[in-house]
Amino acid sequence: MRSPDVVLNNLVSKSKNEGYVFDRLYRNLYNPEFYLKAYAKIYSKLGNMTKGSDGNTIDGFSLKRIDSLIDSLKNESYQPKPSRRVYIPKSNGKKRPLGIPSFDDKLIQEIIRMILEAIYEGTFQESSHGFRPNRSCHTALNQVKRTFTGIRWFIEGDIESFFDRIDHHVLVNILTKRIRDDKFIRLIWKFLKAGFVEDWRFHSTYSGTPQGGIVSPLLSNIYLNELDKYIVEYMSRFNKAEKRAINKEYKRREYLVYKQRKKLKACWDDLPLERKQEEIKKYKALKQSLLAVDFADPMDSNYKRMRYVRYADDFIIGVIGSKEDCLKIKQDLTVFLEDKLKLGLSQDKTLITNSSNKARFLGYDIQVKRSSHTKTDKNGNLRKTQNVRCKLYMPAEKWINKLKEYKALKITKDGKWKATHRSYLINHDDLEIISMYNAEIRGMYNYYKLAHNVHRLNYFYYFMKYSFLRTLGAKYRSSVAAIYKRFKHNGLLGIPYKTKSGMKTRYFYKDGFQRVDNEVVLQCDTLPKFVKYIGRTSLIDRLSAEKCEYCGKKDTALEMHHIRKLKDLKGKSLWEQHMIARQRKTLALCVSCHKDLHKGKLN
Repeated sequence: MRSPDVVLNNLVSKSKNEGYVFDRLYRNLYNPEFYLKAYAKIYSKLGNMTKGSDGNTIDGFSLKRIDSLIDSLKNESYQPKPSRRVYIPKSNGKKRPLGIPSFDDKLIQEIIRMILEAIYEGTFQESSHGFRPNRSCHTALNQVKRTFTGIRWFIEGDIESFFDRIDHHVLVNILTKRIRDDKFIRLIWKFLKAGFVEDWRFHSTYSGTPQGGIVSPLLSNIYLNELDKYIVEYMSRFNKAEKRAINKEYKRREYLVYKQRKKLKACWDDLPLERKQEEIKKYKALKQSLLAVDFADPMDSNYKRMRYVRYADDFIIGVIGSKEDCLKIKQDLTVFLEDKLKLGLSQDKTLITNSSNKARFLGYDIQVKRSSHTKTDKNGNLRKTQNVRCKLYMPAEKWINKLKEYKALKITKDGKWKATHRSYLINHDDLEIISMYNAEIRGMYNYYKLAHNVHRLNYFYYFMKYSFLRTLGAKYRSSVAAIYKRFKHNGLLGIPYKTKSGMKTRYFYKDGFQRVDNEVVLQCDTLPKFVKYIGRTSLIDRLSAEKCEYCGKKDTALEMHHIRKLKDLKGKSLWEQHMIARQRKTLALCVSCHKDLHKGKLN
C-alpha cells in the first residue's frame, strides 16, 4: 500500500491544473494506512469520547475495526449513521444545532476531507479564510485592514441559514466538475443524506451539511468558492481607472503655497524681522490649508474599486464608488446566490454602511477613519499618513457581555457596576480557579489583540480581578482585603503550589493588553504543502505492535483504551498508574484485558 502522504502530494501536484479531472479516488479508502493517519489526527479530541447515535465512541479502536470498515466500503454496504443532534448556546442567546457523528463516520469523513483538501485547497481564492490551513479570523481581519484603505462603503454580507440550506444537487454538481469517480461521489451522497436523530426520532436531511461533521466545513468552502470566483470576475468588471483624477481644489491651494514660497524667496533678505514672521505665519497657514484637502478627487466618479473578504458564510465587501453602486452589487449578489447556489441573501441583515461609520465583521467593528494627522516623510515633507486608513475596534459590548456570561458582573438597580463572586467555582481548587480566570482573560485578549482600542480590556481585567478575589473570599468566608493580603506574592496576586522541584506560584494574569500591529499574517501557499511522510506515529506503532501494554501478551489483536482527561484518573488501579506514569490518555490492551477493564476486574 502506498503512503497516504505520497498519494495526497500527487493529488496536490495535479490540482494546480484547473482542467484536470480526478478519478479512482475511492480505492484510497481500501488503504489501512489512510485510516491510521486519520485516527492519529483526530484521536486526541475530547468529542471522540461522546457517544454517537450508535452508542459507540473511539474507545476500543482496533485494526480489526479498520478491516471491517474497508470490507463494507468494498461492497458499498457501508451506511453512515444518522448524527445525534444536540444544541449549543450562541452568543446572542439562541441555540445552534450540532450533529455528533459516530466515530466510524468521523474516521471516514477525515479521509474524505484529506482527499478533498488536496484537490481543492490550491484552487481557493485569497479572499477565503474560514476552515483552511494557516488561515483564521485574524488573517481575514488583517486582510480587511490591509486592503480596505480608502473604502467609502461597506456591504456586510449575511447568507440566510447557510449551513442548513446548502443544496445537495448543486454541491454534487460542483464536485463532479473535478471528480469522476461514481463510488466516491455516492459515498459523499450517503453522508449528506444520513439524517439526524433528535429526541429518539429520525429526521431526514434534504439540504445542508451537518454542523459538527468533519468534512462539512470543507464542503461549505467548496460550495462558496463559486461565490468567491463570481465576485473576482465581478470586480474585474467593476474596477475602473488606474488612479483618481487630481483634486482641482488641491491644485489651487498648492499653487498658492508655491506662489507664497516663491515670493518669500525673492525678497527674504530685504524684509524686516516682524514682516518675516508675518509672512512665515501666512505660509504655514496656506500649508495647513493644503493638507486639509485630498490630493486625489475623492468624488471622482470614473474611479471605482471593490474589495472582498470572506470567513465561512460571513463576508464583507468594501466599495469605492456611490451608494447606488452598492445597491446594484447587493442586488446582483442576491440574484447570483438564488439562481446559481439556491441560497438567500438576507435583505434586512445585509447592511450598506458608510465607511465613516462602523461595520461589524467577525466580532470586530471596522471603520475607515478620516484624519488630518500629519507626519514628516524622509524628504522632510509633511504628509497625511492616517487619512482613510482602515481601523479595527473591539466593541464594548463584547467584554461586557462576556462578564455577564461568566457571572462576574452585577449591575445594581441604580445602574452601578459591581464585580461579584462566581458561586459555581467555589468548590474548585484554588489553582483551577486562577487558571480559569487567566484563560478567560487571555482568550479575550488573544482574539481582540488586533484592535486599536484593545487597551480597553483593562476594564474587563479590573472586574475579573475583583471577581476572582470575591470568589476566593466567598470560598474562605473572608473579605477582599484579607484575601488580597493572603495571596499577594512579590507584589503580585498569585496562588502558591508544591512541585517536585519545590514551591512555585501561579500568578493572576499580568501580561497587559498591548495591541499587536505587525503580526505576521499566515498566508496559505498557492500550492498547499503537505507534511512529507515521516513514518508512523508512536500511537500507531503501539496499536500495531501486537503486544498488550498491561499483561504483556504478544502476537495478539489489540484495542486502544481511551479516557477523556488524565486528571480524571485516581491512580488506585495498576492500569491507571500505568497511564499516569506515562502521561498518556491511551492504553493498548488485548481484547480480554480491555473487557476486564470495563467490567472493573483489571487491577
